[in-house]
Amino acid sequence: MPKTLKPEAIEGLRRDGFHFPIAAISPRQAADYRQQLETFEAANGGALTGANRFKTHLLFKWLADLIRAPYILDTVEDLIGPDILCWTTHWFIKEARSPDYVSWHQDNNYWGLDTKNLVSVWIALSPATVESGCMRMLPGSHLAPPMPHVDTSAKHNMLTRGQTIDVDIDERKAVNIEVKTGDAALFAYEIAHASHPNHSGDRRIAVVLRYIPPETRQTLSDWDSAALVRGVDNYGHFEHEPEPACDLDPVAVAFHKKAEEQQRKIYFQGTEWQDSRVSSQGVASPY
Repeated sequence: MPKTLKPEAIEGLRRDGFHFPIAAISPRQAADYRQQLETFEAANGGALTGANRFKTHLLFKWLADLIRAPYILDTVEDLIGPDILCWTTHWFIKEARSPDYVSWHQDNNYWGLDTKNLVSVWIALSPATVESGCMRMLPGSHLAPPMPHVDTSAKHNMLTRGQTIDVDIDERKAVNIEVKTGDAALFAYEIAHASHPNHSGDRRIAVVLRYIPPETRQTLSDWDSAALVRGVDNYGHFEHEPEPACDLDPVAVAFHKKAEEQQRKIYFQGTEWQDSRVSSQGVASPY
């Protein structure tokens, strides 16, 4: 018996590759998390960029708590079972009236995780609308063979490599994933997705939690890490990450440096940027 999702929601996600909306957190919680994020940004020179966009649950206590929130884990358990690792957290922040966008891509093309059971929980900390550049998804694309991708040098592409599906996408079939502040969308590892620029007067802020079952292996590296957030890990394929006791916990910060460096190497495996670090948020590197 599912804990939170109705059977038709589970069936729809498996058929379409996504399900939305779910009430992940309250609007008040979302406002509080946004305030904490923006306080950190103000104290650190501006918008969250670079390494701080990745595995931030090792830096922020509130995000470490969020990836372990019972309701979210109950939802994830309905999809992948009772033993759960959080592989990473990602931020996608589009400034107001920003040209930044996300090209059509599939995450399984470059993450190296040998599972079909990765679930992304995309949580809106501000409204995600067509105007603000909400996600767009291609229903059923997760069931087809992986599509070919190319790396690009597109200036405003928010993806690490500017990776773009190298076949024509029928935009008429795409679904706009509009969610209110505090709501979330669930989507599959292999789903083709993208988003347009933010034409609204507010930032479009989203944090994405990536969950996997512990039998998953990392195929692009001998070492990777994840947080054990529910159940047990009988496989040991990932080093378990420390849970921070407070914001910027020194032990967790030190682990974050190691973990995000490794994640960068995985993301850029086989590219001209593999051994370099570029400071911009653009295509060459978000670091």
